Amino acid sequence: MHNKKIINPLFQVGLDIHDRECLIIGGGNESENKCDRLLDAGAKVQIIAQQLTPKLNRWAADKIITHKTDAFCEADLENIMLVVNTSSENTQFSQNLYKLASKKNILINSFDDPNYSNFGMVALVRKGHLRLSVSTSNTSPSLAARIRQDMDTIFSTEEFLDFSKILAKLRQNIRIRIPNRKKRFALLRSLVQQFQIEGKIHYPNCWQERFSEILNCQQKNCEDKLKSCQSCPLSK
Repeated sequence: MHNKKIINPLFQVGLDIHDRECLIIGGGNESENKCDRLLDAGAKVQIIAQQLTPKLNRWAADKIITHKTDAFCEADLENIMLVVNTSSENTQFSQNLYKLASKKNILINSFDDPNYSNFGMVALVRKGHLRLSVSTSNTSPSLAARIRQDMDTIFSTEEFLDFSKILAKLRQNIRIRIPNRKKRFALLRSLVQQFQIEGKIHYPNCWQERFSEILNCQQKNCEDKLKSCQSCPLSK
């Protein structure tokens, strides 16, 4: 449906797409990022694009993904569970694709356009077994991406990767040896009871004044007037 609410917290779930057919429209950097995430989840990925990034080209050459250069047609949605459309510059195409996918009850995400999406792809931290999603309810993808960057750094230590890896083995081991569910949960919780994340948020200098200045700015066609607005971040 067009003209969806901008502020939509969505319903966060983990979707099992292992061995399921997923389609990506476009072959740029955004497609590469989404393809990497789909492959990590075990999906069978098809890509429709005239050109691919070097990494996508390697994956296609190695038969890790399927690549098609012909223009998209409705038959391409056959047996597809999920579609990621990165061709955001073509609004009419995004609208038509969204209608087709919705009609067939196929999940679809159109990059940077929630009007033609029925699910969102949040900023994601992937470290070892950890999957930490960051969403700002579509109000500030740049903030979600910035938070993801810092979280990625925090969880990149070798000790954390070992910690989470061994915990996974322990869980499987304990599930076999301790049939009592209550005792099993108590033991697993005790293993992480002292695990703690500490942090502090650092905000940009004078952010309130800068944000207010931009909100109240009446200038249009900024690219032609940057010299007259030296305080604007775009002028730097």
